[in-house]
Amino acid sequence: GRMKPVIVVHGGAGRIFKEREEGCRAGVVRAALRGYALLKQGGSAVDAVEEAVRSMEDDPHFNAGCGSVLNEKGEVEMDAIIMDGKNLDSGAVSAVKCIANPIKLARLVMEKTKHMLLTDHGAHLFAQAMGIPEIPGEKLITERSRERWKKNLEPDSNPEEFHKDLGTVGAVAIDSEGNVACATSTGGLSNKMIGRVGDTACIGSGGYADNHSGATSTTGHGESIMKVVLARLILYHMEQGMSPEVAADTALDYMKTRVGGLGGVIVVNKAGEWAARFSTKQMSWATVKDDNLHYGIYAGEKHIKSVDEASAFEREGF
Repeated sequence: GRMKPVIVVHGGAGRIFKEREEGCRAGVVRAALRGYALLKQGGSAVDAVEEAVRSMEDDPHFNAGCGSVLNEKGEVEMDAIIMDGKNLDSGAVSAVKCIANPIKLARLVMEKTKHMLLTDHGAHLFAQAMGIPEIPGEKLITERSRERWKKNLEPDSNPEEFHKDLGTVGAVAIDSEGNVACATSTGGLSNKMIGRVGDTACIGSGGYADNHSGATSTTGHGESIMKVVLARLILYHMEQGMSPEVAADTALDYMKTRVGGLGGVIVVNKAGEWAARFSTKQMSWATVKDDNLHYGIYAGEKHIKSVDEASAFEREGF
């Protein structure tokens, strides 16, 4: 292969409370470093994005896997997608319960079935058939998610306020062969209706990957993202010749003006150029390219470290 591998990850766009900042930063950095380590060993973009997302699903700081927000009934229902830019194969799951890593199940849907999206009970049966261990739903619930759910049940509460604090996770990558991939995973909206599926599981909205242009993963207000098919819109702009950054900003701007929706995106194009852009107050993100780690949370914030430095830093904590 001739490409220099690149990985970009996000830990969700929205409002990141001060006390959670360090944890979110550490979580996206760890995910990016893990994905990059695979790419450096010659691993595929699909392997790298799955690994990065799995790492964040296991981290209670994010609204995916363990740490997912609760639906109106106080349960965790999760959505995830993965896509391979080489042949446009994709796998997704929606409204899944009682498994630790929905992204793993999405990958199995992509590789072991002729379908692209399995939901709820059917996804559960498929997980069993694939030998994915079931875990008690309570294991995925953090104190914070439960507190938030309770708050939202109060008669004078405004769940919309909390929707600004979203932690969908995602990753995009290009490997040494020049193949791109994306992966996205989420617990959805706090106090959502049972069975609500947002943008994450929807191809072209929660993510899209095509070797001819690049890959993107999105985060933010799901219903708004679906209205403009945000991930595919960004790739369309890149096909028209825009850089990843301009394409991302143009699409986010359109979503804001057309439907009043806020969000964030990560992008890599087929040349290995990347962007992490958002219209919300914050989005935790990290990138590794040329053995350099870049990361940030606030608009205009960008830290750079060498991968070796970052790995030591990660072991010692931030």
